[in-house]
Amino acid sequence: MATVGADLDSFLALDFGTRRTGVAYASRMLGQARPLATIHAHAGELRLQQVQARVTEWQPQALVVGIPLHPDGAEHENTLLARKFARSLRNRFKLPVFEVDERYSTTAALSDGARDPDAGAACVILDQFLRSIA
Repeated sequence: MATVGADLDSFLALDFGTRRTGVAYASRMLGQARPLATIHAHAGELRLQQVQARVTEWQPQALVVGIPLHPDGAEHENTLLARKFARSLRNRFKLPVFEVDERYSTTAALSDGARDPDAGAACVILDQFLRSIA
């Protein structure tokens, strides 16, 4: 995992899912994540193409990927898929990629009234990440 440098200001967060991937953007200056359109893609290459479109549009300096874990912290099949996705992002975009524990992010997004729970979860993940580097 990359080290967060003070020179990194803008971040794109991805809440990986096998059918949908939530997306959010934030900069340190703004301080709070904003939801972007969720990616609806089953195939890995199609998902990466849609991530490419978000990277091109928003020009983040780093990516943040939510890593799902069981409540006790144990890994499961989706944990491995999310880590594989993070590796794919590193290889494709040559940007720093940070992995964040995303337990309960969808629940938090729903309790906050998110209209799109996937994008809302990406916001929760990104806001958590921003607090950890403040």
